[in-house]
Amino acid sequence: MEKRIPFRDDRILQHPFLLTFVLALGFVFMDPFHVGPLGGRDYRPVKHNVAPYKQVMDSWPTDNRSRLGSGKLEFVDQVYGPESLEFDLMGRGPYTGLADGRVVRWMGDTLGWETFALVTPNWTEKLCANGVASTTSKQAKLEQRCGRPLGLRFDRNNGNLYIADAYYGLMVVGPGGGLATPLATHVEGKPILFANDLDIHKNGSIFFTDTSKRYNRLDHFFILLEGEATGRLLRYDPPSKTTHIVLDGLAFPNGVQLSKDQSFLLFTETTNCRLWKYWLEGPKMGLVELVADLPGYPDNVRLNDRGEFWVAIDCCRTPSQEILSHNPWIKNFYFRLPFKMSFLARMFGMEMYTVISLFNEKGDILEVLEDKKGEVMKLVSEVREVNGKLWIGTVAHNHIATLPYPPRI
Repeated sequence: MEKRIPFRDDRILQHPFLLTFVLALGFVFMDPFHVGPLGGRDYRPVKHNVAPYKQVMDSWPTDNRSRLGSGKLEFVDQVYGPESLEFDLMGRGPYTGLADGRVVRWMGDTLGWETFALVTPNWTEKLCANGVASTTSKQAKLEQRCGRPLGLRFDRNNGNLYIADAYYGLMVVGPGGGLATPLATHVEGKPILFANDLDIHKNGSIFFTDTSKRYNRLDHFFILLEGEATGRLLRYDPPSKTTHIVLDGLAFPNGVQLSKDQSFLLFTETTNCRLWKYWLEGPKMGLVELVADLPGYPDNVRLNDRGEFWVAIDCCRTPSQEILSHNPWIKNFYFRLPFKMSFLARMFGMEMYTVISLFNEKGDILEVLEDKKGEVMKLVSEVREVNGKLWIGTVAHNHIATLPYPPRI
């Protein structure tokens, strides 16, 4: 007679607490109601290289007076997610791109803000113009249709405005505004998913970032959660109307800024909290050098008249970030928990406030301004120094901040 071998794993059924734990664990990974931040997505966390937390924070200067907190909020509820700020050849502005898909410009107290350019003929006021709700989830389902202009740059030779739109790619509009013309939507036959920022070289070439080959702007947070590095630095050549890959394999490439003599450019890598230098001329041409490991997540970088670089940083790093970066299996579990991202972030000690830093060409830190309580800026995207004043943009809130520079404190 054949002897039946008991199924030993059925013992789990005799232990209700163990069974409950296993079922709960399965529920977490399945997240059938999409409560967690992953929302049923194809999540592929990877190990990525972030400088040691203690090494960075111990050597980073702090602003004990939190001078940025004395800044002034301008145009409250008149501009929606003003990511990038620009001024034209006559000094008029600021111009900025909004979360509702428009590029607008300030025409003074009498006329206020006017629409300067659109990035798509699909734009209609009825569909896209949602006012202060433009920076909320209400706009999310419309963003790809209405557009999301991010980086802005005027060509100082002819007055054309170049736009990096997150969905419509690299674009240009004439000095009089209107409907922008697409210049680069693909590279090597594949679409540019997330055009982010740009700068214009004196020879007419336009350097710009494509933040990810997997995710668009709407899903940008998954780039950070995964640690994926499919972003690129690209170059558009106007005479041939071709787009070329300059650097590949970048982890959330973001802001771009040419040096004053244009011998190199700086770009930020948000996921890894880094500022990089790419040489365009000289004996180091084509080489990439690390300029600085940063205390938070950098966005745009902008040049002032003295040839120095302002870097906008959303603060701040925590020791747990380093653990997650080096152990993707922990991220794979933690971010599947059925809780909102804001709760999971707080559990890891993350606080949102703004740090802006000024670097010279050698990478030395010249200035650090902070708003430690997040009273003026909790999320910052760009800093422009114009005529003794800092103009500070934000991709997520409905205002612009200004601060006299140097601060009068």
